[in-house]
Parts: sequence; structure tokens; C-alpha cells
Amino acid sequence: MTKCDVSLSADVEIEIPFEDGDPMGVTWHGNYFRYLERARCRLLDKIGYGYRAMLESGYSWPIVDTRVKFIRPTEFQQRIRIVANLEEYENRLKLGYEITELESGERTTKGYTIQVAIDNATGELCFVSPPILVEKIRACA
Repeated sequence: MTKCDVSLSADVEIEIPFEDGDPMGVTWHGNYFRYLERARCRLLDKIGYGYRAMLESGYSWPIVDTRVKFIRPTEFQQRIRIVANLEEYENRLKLGYEITELESGERTTKGYTIQVAIDNATGELCFVSPPILVEKIRACA
């Protein structure tokens, strides 16, 4: 896969809610996927190709691969910033993420998600990204 030739990112800030903690007082690992989703949605909305627009264009974009690396724990009421960066888009949609603690600026988490286009009419995997995605990204670059 070729690296992205455009620079595109979006970020969100959240305060870790009480219910996201585990019995040890740290954020339960499964909640990080919701945090990444918020940043991913912000980036997709930024290019005008959010999930509703994807469906309207005739494609679904399931996540087929993801990775999260936990560097330091977060906890209740901690404020964090989640940044999503476009890394690849020509054959698949790969977004990289970085979560930092707002007060100190220290990185707490990093990861990525990979999504592929599925043609809703045929149910088939697209081996190149549909032109609509490429056009939306290049228009924002």
C-alpha cells in the first residue's frame, strides 16, 4: 500500500466518564474503540463522506483490521484528545490515531483502523477505493 499523498486529520476532546473505568480505576480497554470512532467520524464528516453519505453512495465500509497500543493508562475525569490522521485511501481507508492527555500533552495511546469498501449492490469487496472517496479526499486536501 502506498502512503497517503494528502495530509488530513481531525480531532476530538473528551473527558473520561465514570462508567468507562474498570474495577482498578483505569479506563477499560474496550472503550478506546468508541473514542477512536468519535475521531474517525469527525474526519469522515470533515471530508463530507460520513457513514450516511457512504451508504447513499452505494458502499459500506466495514473495519477489517485494527490495532491499539496502550502506552499509559487513562482514568475517570481525565481529559484527552483523540486525533485521527488519514494514512491511506487509494485501496483501503487506513486511519492512524493518537490519544494524548490534554494537561500534560503526553501520548497515552496509539493505533489504527483499516476499512474496505463493499459494493452494496453486489456485496463484493472493492480492491480499489470508489472514486467518490478519492474525490472527497482530494477536494479537502
